[in-house]
Amino acid sequence: MQQPSDKVPALLDGPAVDVCDAHELLLGYLEWYRDALVRKLDGLSDYQLHTAAEPLDWSPLGLVQHLGWVERRWLRWGFGAEDVIAYPSGGDAEEWKVAAETSTAQVMTAYHMEVTAGNFHTRSAALSDKARLGGRFKTPDQAPSLGRILFHLLQEYARHVGHLDVARELIDGKTGE
Repeated sequence: MQQPSDKVPALLDGPAVDVCDAHELLLGYLEWYRDALVRKLDGLSDYQLHTAAEPLDWSPLGLVQHLGWVERRWLRWGFGAEDVIAYPSGGDAEEWKVAAETSTAQVMTAYHMEVTAGNFHTRSAALSDKARLGGRFKTPDQAPSLGRILFHLLQEYARHVGHLDVARELIDGKTGE
């Protein structure tokens, strides 16, 4: 018989089972995937975080850096139309490569700053709100709704957190939840 102090695993990942508001669900799952990304890095040495596991050509920190750029492009430049640099000067390849002199703390701080800035745009907006014009989107017919952008971010995170599971298993044999 289960005792009250026994830990019961959650039936579902993400927001609480009683959450039914679509806005709250999307933001809750996005936050869950952001947290999962960080959880999956736990226990890796600085060397392991900076080093690509064969046959991959990206490191765990490279993936974090990429997702920081994704957050920036979709939420700040895209939805918020902020005047920010949307891509590194070296393009996609640079987005995934962490310079040897860049510390783990620098990558994680930059990532968390992008998440915080993105949250600023999403918390009070309705799912039906269209992206502002002038950043990524120049005309009203190009501008997706916040709901569309959040769905895109969820698939991006789901895919990349799965990639990180593979990398982690190659690095030290740990498997995902």
